[in-house]
Amino acid sequence: FPGVMFINAFGQTETASTITMLGPEDHMFTGKETPEVREKKLKRLAGSIGRPMGDVVIQIWDENGKPLPPGPENIGEIMAKGERVMSGYWKDEAKTAKTLTKDGWLHTGDKGYMDDEGYVYLAGRGDDMIIRGGENISPEEVENVLYSHPKVNDAAVIGVPDLEWGQQPRAVIVLKEGMKATEQEIIDYCKDKLAGFKRPRSVVFIDELPRTSTGKVQRKVLREMYGKP
Repeated sequence: FPGVMFINAFGQTETASTITMLGPEDHMFTGKETPEVREKKLKRLAGSIGRPMGDVVIQIWDENGKPLPPGPENIGEIMAKGERVMSGYWKDEAKTAKTLTKDGWLHTGDKGYMDDEGYVYLAGRGDDMIIRGGENISPEEVENVLYSHPKVNDAAVIGVPDLEWGQQPRAVIVLKEGMKATEQEIIDYCKDKLAGFKRPRSVVFIDELPRTSTGKVQRKVLREMYGKP
């Protein structure tokens, strides 16, 4: 479709739609970019939800409510503040108090980080985050590696209880039609692509991932079905 421009937008009902956007200029390549600039743009296309809109302030907070510095190692909750952020839930003071701080910051419930140029990257929902030995593991990061396996058609990663580490990542895999793979093959594939603590420790093969009517993977269902040690 010649002339069509793409954007990638992120928002919630509580923020009256879009609060960050990866604009058309981020999707365009002139062919004159330096290798460094091209690499940055490709990384953003692969994982960024863009920069904050002009009327919204975005910060990444740690579990103690303190803003985190930029960097992929500093994953926290994405917090939003601005005129478009809701003032509260209708006739539900308890839920409002849990979601909004007294000075108007919204807990989005999404985990992510910000780079040094203000681009925000999603790392998953707060309740989807896997915590192994105090280290946060983004399911989406592991899934992106699994998707690149030539035999994998679909994938999801969940946390499984572990007595020593708290949780361990488990991959739930749907293979391409006619393909066969072993648990060890999938684990070995991740060895040079992920940090040691992020690699799946176990693999389950199924025929189809449970999804919502909008196509989102139902991780809660997967945890109920395949989340036992």
